[in-house]
Amino acid sequence: MLLATKFLRPAADARAIRRSRLLDLLERRQGKRLDLVVGPAGFGKTTLVNQWSAAQPLPVAWLSLDANDNDPRRFWQYVTGALIHAGFAELEKCQKAFNTFAAHELEGAITGLINTLVTCGAGGLNLVVDDYHQIQSTEIHRQLTYFIDYLPPGMTVVLISRTEPDLPLSRWRVRQWVDDIHPQLLAFSEDECRQFFQDCMAIELNRDEARKIWQKTEGWVAAMQLSALSARNKPAGSQSAPASLVPDSLRQINDYILSEILDQQPDDVARFLLDTACCLRLTASLCDSVRQSKDSQEMLEALSQRNLFLIPLDNRDEWFRYHDLFREALFQRLQQSDPDRIQTLQSRAIHWLLDHDHIQEAIAQLVQLEDWQWLGGVLEQHGNNLIHGGFHLPVLDWLDKLPDGVVANNPRLSMLQIWGHFFANRLDAIEPRLERLEDLLDRRVADSHPDAEGALGLQSEIALIRSYLARTRSDLKSAADLTQQVLRDIDHTQIPLKSVTYYGLGLDYFGRGDLPAAEEALQSAVSHGQIERKPSTVLSSGGLLAWIQFNLGHIDLALESCVSVRRWIDRHYADPKQPKLISCWQNCALIEIYRERGELELAETHLAPLLGHLEQGTEPGQHVIIQYARAHLAFTRGDYMQAINALDDAERVLRRRREHIVFEPPNLEALKARVQLAQGRTDQAREWLDRRNPEAFRNPLNAEQDAITAARVLIAIDAPGEAITLLTPLRLSTEKGQHNKHLIEVLTVYAEALSREGKNAEGKAVLTEALKRASREQMFRLFVEESPAVHHLIRGIDSPTVDDDYLNRLRTMLPEQQAAAADLKPQPAPGLVEPLSVREREVLELINEGLANKDIALRMQVAGTTVKAHIRNLYGKLQVKSRTEALARARQLDLLA
Repeated sequence: MLLATKFLRPAADARAIRRSRLLDLLERRQGKRLDLVVGPAGFGKTTLVNQWSAAQPLPVAWLSLDANDNDPRRFWQYVTGALIHAGFAELEKCQKAFNTFAAHELEGAITGLINTLVTCGAGGLNLVVDDYHQIQSTEIHRQLTYFIDYLPPGMTVVLISRTEPDLPLSRWRVRQWVDDIHPQLLAFSEDECRQFFQDCMAIELNRDEARKIWQKTEGWVAAMQLSALSARNKPAGSQSAPASLVPDSLRQINDYILSEILDQQPDDVARFLLDTACCLRLTASLCDSVRQSKDSQEMLEALSQRNLFLIPLDNRDEWFRYHDLFREALFQRLQQSDPDRIQTLQSRAIHWLLDHDHIQEAIAQLVQLEDWQWLGGVLEQHGNNLIHGGFHLPVLDWLDKLPDGVVANNPRLSMLQIWGHFFANRLDAIEPRLERLEDLLDRRVADSHPDAEGALGLQSEIALIRSYLARTRSDLKSAADLTQQVLRDIDHTQIPLKSVTYYGLGLDYFGRGDLPAAEEALQSAVSHGQIERKPSTVLSSGGLLAWIQFNLGHIDLALESCVSVRRWIDRHYADPKQPKLISCWQNCALIEIYRERGELELAETHLAPLLGHLEQGTEPGQHVIIQYARAHLAFTRGDYMQAINALDDAERVLRRRREHIVFEPPNLEALKARVQLAQGRTDQAREWLDRRNPEAFRNPLNAEQDAITAARVLIAIDAPGEAITLLTPLRLSTEKGQHNKHLIEVLTVYAEALSREGKNAEGKAVLTEALKRASREQMFRLFVEESPAVHHLIRGIDSPTVDDDYLNRLRTMLPEQQAAAADLKPQPAPGLVEPLSVREREVLELINEGLANKDIALRMQVAGTTVKAHIRNLYGKLQVKSRTEALARARQLDLLA
């Protein structure tokens, strides 16, 4: 049971001063998704947002967090509860989903929440989450990132926190999604200034003193805090007011900090502040290492209690940072008083960071020190893991900072740069660098260079990357030969290459259609990748493994492969501020798994991040796979035009860049023929049947899909006997090859063909076998997407060998079970390819009013991309290419007055 008091806004404080400038910052504006209010305790954050909420004409859902909410399932139950409490009763189903979905499926429940918010008109909703600093779970940060990335248009989230949350704020700020209220912006009026000193700093000021401080600081809270600390340090009986000690301009703030704060501290505190000024973040162990002492935890706690500009970064008093201005002033003093000590202190900090696996922070310190030799050594040691962790672009930037000639004359760094370009998909940059590296290695071996043995070890890496380049040219023989060479030499090298090598081997076997061998190689790639700590390789290998397992019909196994790999990635490489590491293979496998099980919201969850890859430009093979999975999901939803558009786009990429794709793409034309059958375009499907070339496929999965779809077309054109002839050998080969998914499809289509020939009893027996096999893996959409004749046969099945619960659920999903609802749907107008949806009719009418796309989006309270999608579908259904043609065609069909 949820605690209802967590959904209640705090009681209004009549003494609270209205702060109009900050309230204006919280007001709604076009494109805003997030208000971020960050400041220490007692700075009036909650009071400010509470005042703003009270004045809102639109609903405000309020949620106050506590330490117990640092659990993903509980967090989202409470978020949904707050929204329901605000009046959105439609979300009760979503709340149940957060109770029932598995932990790894919660993003699907979040997708359902977003979709329901869209449909129930939450465009004007405000969601306030107070005390977000209580959340430390990286999983919640990632999930909230996803939620805000796909927030319904017009909805705003307000986060109140004592610390800046681990969210991709920089990316959102660039997109102008965020309005920030940080401590620097919490500027006080003259009256607020006096109250601040009295209530927060326990210093009594008269009105004149408060006015002087307010005038000099212009209400800046940091400077007021400085003057308050200065006043505390004045000897008893001192007559000088704090106002007289405040700097006249912000440029003087460093001198002020040094003279009035640092110099007033006890020697041990001042020494601690100066010694730790080189650290961007502070924790006791790091400070002990830098200071060569053991009392840093006590010092940090004392500084926190004294309010000396120490900002907590967690709720456990483990990590802190100094206020930026305070740290800069301390560092300036250290440069003036003891410049030689800076390098010693920073070196100690860097050693600690490297020892504790804070590699990127250590590199940032090295760049600041401009110690290029040390930076080169760190990149040699850690650069490979950084690249495989998804940080190939930062590695390339750091290599560029090294002096001219350093990378070119260092084989290890040269190889690192080549891998960086490879993962950045800059293939044109690789070949010339490989040639220079090979020349350098040859010279070192010939000259008996001291590192000649290391040079020989790099030959395996060169062979490995050349094997991948060969695959991009479809030179599979060279790729296989080079990979085998690496496998022969791999145990004699000190370089962790096994995971990447076995992934390449898995690609080769997959390309040749040897699926059992591909599975074995990819399982090895995952295991070695985890040992070598190469997350990108683990994710890609596990994703391709799951794709193969799904298409073989082992859906539970495919899902387990995805879940176990994702858990490993999230356990070892979880940084919410960085983009979530994803694999095209894995996400597409998950789209197919959840699509097949009828959990379309979960499938959409895994499609959404891939669409960004399409927009930004991705490797051609990935582009084709993504569009194939997207088309299949659209086909399942009944959005046939989107399915055709995605397949057409994939075919264009395939024609242009086939030589750059390292595997045999899925059978695009077979899926398109299925869509055409569903649209009633039998003639077009028959054209494909006449031109198909079953000998063109190396991968048996593609060849089998080709034959199964051909049998469907033959049945549709009333040639069931030819379909049976085609399917009979396929039934045997798919069973022998243990291609369970295709075997079930073969049996299903075979049953329909038998029924068409009047052999109903035999057809039911064959279909019963298909259902019995499908129930083991909980396959549903495979049958739902078949013809009405198959649906009719399923309803007649009464066999004890088929699980009743499975069969009953399947029957509820069949289209004819929803006939009453179907009668309410819009019917096609004469000449329409398929009926217009309610939304498409609305768009058509707004186009008729002469509105531009952005105005239509505002009127409908949807995103501009959604309007474009509706218009694209509208054009497809009307079979036109422009607004003018659409309006003319619509009037011709009596769709407009």
